[in-house]
Amino acid sequence: IGLEEYDAAAKLAYNENPYGPSDAVMKAMNTAFKYDNRYGYPDGDLVQELAKHHGVKTENLLLGAGSGEILQVTGRAFLGGGRKVVGVTPTFSEVYEYASGVRSESIILPLREDYGQDIPALIKTTKNNHRDVGFIYVCTPNNPTGVVVTRQEIRQLLDGVPEDVPVLIDEAYHHYVDTPEYATSIPYVLEGRPVVVTRTFSKIYGLAGMRLGYAIAPKALIDRMRPHCTGSINALVKWAGVTGLGDTAAAERVRTSTLQLRRKTTAELEGMGFRVLPSETNFFMVHIRRQVQPVIDEFRARGVLVGRPFPPMLEHLRVSVGTPDEMARFMSAFREIVGRKPSA
Repeated sequence: IGLEEYDAAAKLAYNENPYGPSDAVMKAMNTAFKYDNRYGYPDGDLVQELAKHHGVKTENLLLGAGSGEILQVTGRAFLGGGRKVVGVTPTFSEVYEYASGVRSESIILPLREDYGQDIPALIKTTKNNHRDVGFIYVCTPNNPTGVVVTRQEIRQLLDGVPEDVPVLIDEAYHHYVDTPEYATSIPYVLEGRPVVVTRTFSKIYGLAGMRLGYAIAPKALIDRMRPHCTGSINALVKWAGVTGLGDTAAAERVRTSTLQLRRKTTAELEGMGFRVLPSETNFFMVHIRRQVQPVIDEFRARGVLVGRPFPPMLEHLRVSVGTPDEMARFMSAFREIVGRKPSA
């Protein structure tokens, strides 16, 4: 995509924060430019601040260039010797691509009919392949569906699988969740369970292009993962991370605006007769009852970038929640391209 087209487009494809970093975070990054020519520069004590924020020790934390790097590191650390990752599809499939990159295999299960993750099936599959399983992957809320794995389901999973199998729980969209049925899995780390929780600054903190994420896990797992990290995090984003953690008012503004716009837009779509999956994120999926790729192309022709196809859900369109103007452009284009749902 060309620069002019990109800059002019409504960017609803990658689940970003459309408002960008807060003013305080921008100021912190601009100040940190003075460290661009230095090694061993002050970094705002990012790891210590994260530990304080989550109530864990620094030994339980590992930084990465976005949570994507943490997923890669998990693959390198736990999938040696032909071990496999167990998970569902569709989900954040890059974890399976990383497995392929280390010449490992994935055991991939379908979602339930309600688009939730089939916890009993994950448990059964892990037990049946116990000695071949390197780790289990759970994204909650799930990308691309937006559906959460409930706190009860997470406990069911952890209690049901062999206790020596690590469980990687991707909480990239944690900050947008509204339902009380969800809870973070960080307390399981404090219990000493073999759980790796990943978080990112790419979403609510608006730092997708700057790349900062982290893992929270028991020290024994972090020690296995640490040698596989590249140390590629720059000075600007370290200071951005510290400042973003403290700027809770800005994060709450983003959350409030995003959830309001998601509810407004999904209500309009449902009023037109389209089913929208119950999302707990800054995006949603709408069933358009036709092949999605031509529709994606039509949106782009109108200057609206939306999500790619997610097999096997090839009649579902994933849409990120943007600014009010971007969502108005999306709805205008949707009415032109898709219109009302055909009668059954």
